[in-house]
Amino acid sequence: MNIARTAQSIPPREETQRKLDLRAAAAALIKPSDHYTLADRLEEQVDRLGEHDFLVYGDLRLSYAAFDQRANRVAQAALASGLRPGDVCAFALENRPEFFSVWFGLAKIGVVVAFINNQISGRPLVHALECTDAKAVIVGEECAQNFHETDGIRVPMWLLPDPEKPAPETVLQGFDRGFMDALEQASDTRVERSHRAHITAETPALMIFTSGTTGLPKAAIYSHMRWLCTGDVMGVTIHPTPEDVFYCCLPLYHGAAATSVTSTALKAGASIVLRRKFSVSRFWDDICSNNVTICQYIGEICRYLLNQDTRCTDHTLRVMMGAGLSEKLWRRWIERFGDMGIFEGWGSTESNTNIINVDNHVGACGRIPDWSKTNLRIVRYDIESDEYIRDENGYLMLCEPNEVGEGIGMIINHPDTGGGRFEGYTSREASEQKILRNVFSEGDSWWRSGDLLRCDEHGFIYFIDRIGDTFRWKSENVSTQEVAGALSDFKGAELINIYGVKVPEHEGRAGMAAIVMQNGATFDPKAFYDLTTERLPSYAVPLFVRVGQEADLTTTFKLRKVDIQRQGYSPEYCSDPLYVRNDKTGTYEPYSLSLLNSLGLPPFEHE
Repeated sequence: MNIARTAQSIPPREETQRKLDLRAAAAALIKPSDHYTLADRLEEQVDRLGEHDFLVYGDLRLSYAAFDQRANRVAQAALASGLRPGDVCAFALENRPEFFSVWFGLAKIGVVVAFINNQISGRPLVHALECTDAKAVIVGEECAQNFHETDGIRVPMWLLPDPEKPAPETVLQGFDRGFMDALEQASDTRVERSHRAHITAETPALMIFTSGTTGLPKAAIYSHMRWLCTGDVMGVTIHPTPEDVFYCCLPLYHGAAATSVTSTALKAGASIVLRRKFSVSRFWDDICSNNVTICQYIGEICRYLLNQDTRCTDHTLRVMMGAGLSEKLWRRWIERFGDMGIFEGWGSTESNTNIINVDNHVGACGRIPDWSKTNLRIVRYDIESDEYIRDENGYLMLCEPNEVGEGIGMIINHPDTGGGRFEGYTSREASEQKILRNVFSEGDSWWRSGDLLRCDEHGFIYFIDRIGDTFRWKSENVSTQEVAGALSDFKGAELINIYGVKVPEHEGRAGMAAIVMQNGATFDPKAFYDLTTERLPSYAVPLFVRVGQEADLTTTFKLRKVDIQRQGYSPEYCSDPLYVRNDKTGTYEPYSLSLLNSLGLPPFEHE
């Protein structure tokens, strides 16, 4: 694909719509009432492909048949340990083959799986287990420390060994090893399909955590139908075959790797090369040595790779699919690494609507040629007042071309189709908070995304930013309320306001804390560094701090973030003392250009 042509040529709307119609037809193949699950799809492909590679992990190669045997042993062990169809079982594992075998093994007996973020501990971990109503949690040895140091876990913790990352025996003492023993003794024969025969496609299959606009992460429900349709739809979009090789380096507990990569690869009968953690230095070696053809990305990964010296044009990569690739990075990527299809999309784990750029139009995350064939709408939203703009009748208003507004999706609950359904969260209250009612007419209901989008005159959609209290940094969603809550008892602080600020040449937003100290108290940068390190995952720690004299509140007593976000970490616009996190010295240091330069951070740029 010629990059100049991509930037200038606009395909006819009819051509784009034809591709989207194929996706719509594929999405309708599985009906809500069908007795068909992701375990059925796996077993079909095992019977069809047998010795063809399914998983490649380092030197380990697992054929479809060999992987199926591993999953069968998990299913047998789970039954022996007391799990039954309809139960929920949580698990925390890093990216390793056991993640897949536990997941699909539990699915074989009709158990719903809940993916636990392998980086969390303390209250967020307890919250995650409680809101899933899990009967047990399978804990990989590599995650045992997080559970060991967390009080209040009230479900059985079943240990799963990890020879690559063994934990000290003192850490493992509180874990139940019964499941591990049952797994060693389990048969690798398939369990009877009767265990899941009553399960329909609309039944929950997964629980995937997503950071919402407020509070702790919420467990989004993902049905068998929705997971399977992902593979069906992407199949007619990127046309994978059994000869394709997918590269999975994103965390599997997130939606992208667990849904787009796994479902699409399984539908095609393709292979998955699994890496425990993304590595800049190993990426192209992995691609070339394994003949990888399809890779899932987030924009930050592409930026890391573009910052390396390698040019690596002699590779087999033909498709990139993901989100967060800016127009600038997109152009650099093609110029640097050559011609390939890039399928940038927009949506979320819990969304009832999504779009994808089937035209490879640089910078766009999708296109709507015909608005009558989508449940997505973009409505006017006032970021300053944090409110929707309404007409004289109180209804929301559609954006004009090139006007920025919030993306929303009409909720459709048709008994014969899955499209447009909002499957929600395990919390009914949390689900209700994501629903807008009486939007364009009395009685209608819409899912609100919290994302700002823009549609140009040709129907191309561009992602602009997040609304509210969640920002994205290093491929993770960060809840400002959760971070502020974790740091609320910082000694001497009267108030802590957390928000995201843009960092030039970086995707997403970095965390920044605006701290108001109590009268007579002074800010201790070393103490604040130690507290953030202790309480927060690395991706959620504030990169910048400003120490102010008083809180800036709206008339509704919400912390005002728009103005201070615009000021960023610029001393030109911020008169408060500024600090920058320095992991090399283990503290926050006073702002200076030389400090930014030493940390590889550019100065703040005002829009």
